[in-house]
Amino acid sequence: MRRDKLLDRMRQNPRNDWRMRDVETLARRYGLSINRPKRGSSHVTLRHDSGTKLTIPDHRPIKPVYIRKLVTMIDQLEENHE
Repeated sequence: MRRDKLLDRMRQNPRNDWRMRDVETLARRYGLSINRPKRGSSHVTLRHDSGTKLTIPDHRPIKPVYIRKLVTMIDQLEENHE
């Protein structure tokens, strides 16, 4: 499988000024659904068909802990897929 440059950049530098559109781009590439509540919340929930989910506050910059969790989640999904 071809290397994902965005995922590699997130893995190497989770402290970068990541935006929610970067997270959503990566989520779509790996088959995650994106749920944005219509009102009352500033959090975005990413879900996979396997039941895995991750909720990320939609603030800028996104904290490194959430980027690390996203990278770990994708790595686990890829590992289970193989």
